[in-house]
Amino acid sequence: MAQTITPPNEMLATLGLQRIVSMTGGRSRMEFLAGMHMCHSGGVVQGGFVSGWIDAAMAHAILGLHHERGDFDVSPISLELKISFFAPARPGLLVAEGWIEQGGRSTCFAEGHLLDTSGKVLAKGTSTIRLMSNAKIEAASRAAIG
Repeated sequence: MAQTITPPNEMLATLGLQRIVSMTGGRSRMEFLAGMHMCHSGGVVQGGFVSGWIDAAMAHAILGLHHERGDFDVSPISLELKISFFAPARPGLLVAEGWIEQGGRSTCFAEGHLLDTSGKVLAKGTSTIRLMSNAKIEAASRAAIG
Protein backbone atom coordinates (compact mmCIF):
# COMPACT_ATOMS: atom_id res chain seq x y z
CA MET A 1 0.00 0.00 0.00
CA ALA A 2 1.51 3.33 -1.09
CA GLN A 3 1.63 6.15 1.43
CA THR A 4 1.87 9.83 0.69
CA ILE A 5 4.70 12.02 1.92
CA THR A 6 3.47 14.72 4.29
CA PRO A 7 4.45 18.18 3.01
CA PRO A 8 6.59 20.22 5.45
CA ASN A 9 3.86 22.84 5.86
CA GLU A 10 1.44 20.17 7.21
CA MET A 11 4.08 18.91 9.62
CA LEU A 12 4.68 22.44 10.91
CA ALA A 13 0.92 22.96 11.27
CA THR A 14 0.80 19.81 13.41
CA LEU A 15 3.49 21.38 15.61
CA GLY A 16 1.31 24.49 16.00
CA LEU A 17 3.35 26.90 13.86
CA GLN A 18 1.79 30.36 13.97
CA ARG A 19 4.37 32.23 11.93
CA ILE A 20 7.98 32.39 10.90
CA VAL A 21 9.12 35.72 12.29
CA SER A 22 12.53 35.66 10.61
CA MET A 23 15.06 33.36 8.98
CA THR A 24 18.03 35.42 7.84
CA GLY A 25 21.76 35.56 8.48
CA GLY A 26 21.94 32.01 9.78
CA ARG A 27 19.31 32.70 12.46
CA SER A 28 15.60 32.00 12.74
CA ARG A 29 12.71 32.95 15.01
CA MET A 30 9.42 31.04 14.90
CA GLU A 31 6.22 31.25 16.94
CA PHE A 32 4.29 28.14 17.96
CA LEU A 33 0.96 27.82 19.75
CA ALA A 34 0.97 25.06 22.35
CA GLY A 35 -2.45 23.58 23.03
CA MET A 36 -3.75 21.36 25.82
CA HIS A 37 -3.77 18.47 23.32
CA MET A 38 0.06 18.70 23.41
CA CYS A 39 0.22 18.36 27.20
CA HIS A 40 0.59 15.56 29.70
CA SER A 41 -0.06 15.76 33.44
CA GLY A 42 -0.59 19.16 34.96
CA GLY A 43 -0.76 21.07 31.68
CA VAL A 44 2.94 20.60 30.82
CA VAL A 45 3.78 20.41 27.12
CA GLN A 46 5.19 16.99 26.20
CA GLY A 47 8.95 17.13 25.57
CA GLY A 48 8.68 15.87 22.01
CA PHE A 49 6.89 19.05 20.99
CA VAL A 50 9.54 21.20 22.70
CA SER A 51 12.25 19.22 20.90
CA GLY A 52 10.41 19.56 17.59
CA TRP A 53 10.08 23.33 17.92
CA ILE A 54 13.76 23.83 18.67
CA ASP A 55 14.74 21.38 15.90
CA ALA A 56 12.52 23.26 13.42
CA ALA A 57 14.10 26.60 14.39
CA MET A 58 17.61 25.24 13.88
CA ALA A 59 16.63 23.78 10.48
CA HIS A 60 15.04 27.08 9.42
CA ALA A 61 18.22 28.96 10.36
CA ILE A 62 20.07 26.75 7.88
CA LEU A 63 17.34 27.00 5.22
CA GLY A 64 17.26 30.78 5.51
CA LEU A 65 21.00 31.11 5.02
CA HIS A 66 20.98 28.81 2.00
CA HIS A 67 17.98 30.59 0.47
CA GLU A 68 19.80 33.91 0.85
CA ARG A 69 22.61 32.38 -1.22
CA GLY A 70 20.15 31.20 -3.88
CA ASP A 71 20.43 27.54 -2.90
CA PHE A 72 16.92 26.08 -2.64
CA ASP A 73 18.02 22.45 -3.07
CA VAL A 74 18.94 21.70 0.53
CA SER A 75 17.32 19.58 3.23
CA PRO A 76 18.72 19.83 6.76
CA ILE A 77 18.68 16.32 8.26
CA SER A 78 19.32 15.97 11.99
CA LEU A 79 22.09 13.51 12.77
CA GLU A 80 22.12 14.25 16.48
CA LEU A 81 19.81 16.29 18.68
CA LYS A 82 20.24 17.15 22.36
CA ILE A 83 17.64 19.06 24.34
CA SER A 84 18.01 20.31 27.90
CA PHE A 85 14.77 21.25 29.68
CA PHE A 86 14.99 24.08 32.22
CA ALA A 87 11.34 24.88 32.96
CA PRO A 88 7.98 23.49 31.85
CA ALA A 89 6.42 24.81 28.66
CA ARG A 90 2.74 25.61 29.15
CA PRO A 91 -0.13 26.09 26.68
CA GLY A 92 0.01 29.39 24.83
CA LEU A 93 2.36 31.20 22.48
CA LEU A 94 6.01 30.11 22.57
CA VAL A 95 9.04 31.29 20.58
CA ALA A 96 11.73 29.01 19.17
CA GLU A 97 14.99 30.52 17.98
CA GLY A 98 17.77 28.75 16.13
CA TRP A 99 21.19 29.72 14.83
CA ILE A 100 24.14 28.18 13.05
CA GLU A 101 27.06 27.88 15.42
CA GLN A 102 29.39 26.58 12.70
CA GLY A 103 28.65 25.44 9.19
CA GLY A 104 30.34 23.64 6.37
CA ARG A 105 29.33 22.37 2.94
CA SER A 106 27.77 19.13 4.17
CA THR A 107 27.54 19.38 7.96
CA CYS A 108 26.37 22.15 10.30
CA PHE A 109 26.36 22.56 14.04
CA ALA A 110 23.34 24.48 15.26
CA GLU A 111 21.94 25.69 18.55
CA GLY A 112 18.55 26.90 19.62
CA HIS A 113 16.24 27.57 22.51
CA LEU A 114 12.57 27.86 23.40
CA LEU A 115 11.28 30.98 25.15
CA ASP A 116 7.99 31.93 26.72
CA THR A 117 6.48 35.32 25.85
CA SER A 118 8.32 37.00 28.74
CA GLY A 119 11.66 35.85 27.28
CA LYS A 120 12.34 33.13 29.86
CA VAL A 121 14.41 30.27 28.41
CA LEU A 122 12.46 27.03 28.85
CA ALA A 123 14.79 24.68 26.96
CA LYS A 124 17.99 24.73 24.92
CA GLY A 125 19.16 22.45 22.16
CA THR A 126 22.14 21.57 20.02
CA SER A 127 22.23 19.59 16.81
CA THR A 128 24.58 18.13 14.25
CA ILE A 129 22.88 18.51 10.89
CA ARG A 130 23.68 16.92 7.54
CA LEU A 131 22.89 18.99 4.44
CA MET A 132 21.43 16.90 1.64
CA SER A 133 19.78 17.50 -1.72
CA ASN A 134 15.96 17.76 -1.64
CA ALA A 135 15.71 15.44 -4.64
CA LYS A 136 17.86 12.79 -2.96
CA ILE A 137 15.80 12.93 0.26
CA GLU A 138 12.48 12.79 -1.59
CA ALA A 139 13.61 9.83 -3.71
CA ALA A 140 14.75 7.94 -0.62
CA SER A 141 11.45 8.67 1.13
CA ARG A 142 9.41 7.42 -1.84
CA ALA A 143 11.52 4.24 -1.98
CA ALA A 144 11.09 3.65 1.76
CA ILE A 145 7.29 3.96 1.79
CA GLY A 146 6.70 2.12 -1.48
